[in-house]
Amino acid sequence: MIKKERAQYIGEYLEKLYPETSVPLNHKDPYTLLVAVLLSAQCTDVRVNKVTPELFALADNPFDMAKKRGASIQKIIRPCGLSTRKSQAISGLSKILVAEYEGEVPASMAALEALPGVGHKTASVIMAQAFGEPSFPVDTHIHRLAQRWKLTSGKNVVQTERDLKRLFPRSSWNRLHLQIIFYGREYCTAHGCDGRQCPLCTTLFPNRKSPVKTLK
Repeated sequence: MIKKERAQYIGEYLEKLYPETSVPLNHKDPYTLLVAVLLSAQCTDVRVNKVTPELFALADNPFDMAKKRGASIQKIIRPCGLSTRKSQAISGLSKILVAEYEGEVPASMAALEALPGVGHKTASVIMAQAFGEPSFPVDTHIHRLAQRWKLTSGKNVVQTERDLKRLFPRSSWNRLHLQIIFYGREYCTAHGCDGRQCPLCTTLFPNRKSPVKTLK
């Protein structure tokens, strides 16, 4: 298969495998999703979902969160790792949302990326899943699988995002980025597949002899 044919096959395969693509982080609105995504950096969604009920019981909106001491936030989110940085980010972005956006999460990539602790990937997730704007957030799973499936050179996540956006229809981006993440966690894990084990890798590259070395 040429690259475009592989992309089409992957899209159709994942659509059948994961017809439902609900966001794996528990949330009720754009603000709680933003906080949950921020907490998920270098942390599993499962652990984040164990922490956020207590955090959102403390404060589930920027007005209340902005009034909380950083230490009280940090104590709750410590299991997620990087708790000092993340608590400062949650407190800081909450104060900015109150001061500059009337407590609303802005539906703008530039505005989101300007918030403390919010990088391009986090902003892309919010734009896609909170506001329905076509976006293709690239996490470690997507970056790894796109290389294994020869959809990108994998030089960096910026290049991977650009290549995937060229290959797949814009209308599929928001669903597809979740479908690839689900597949990477279930079938094509970092250590469970080296490009020669999972159903998609073996189908796309039946004659592949050597393991695929992916760039981080």
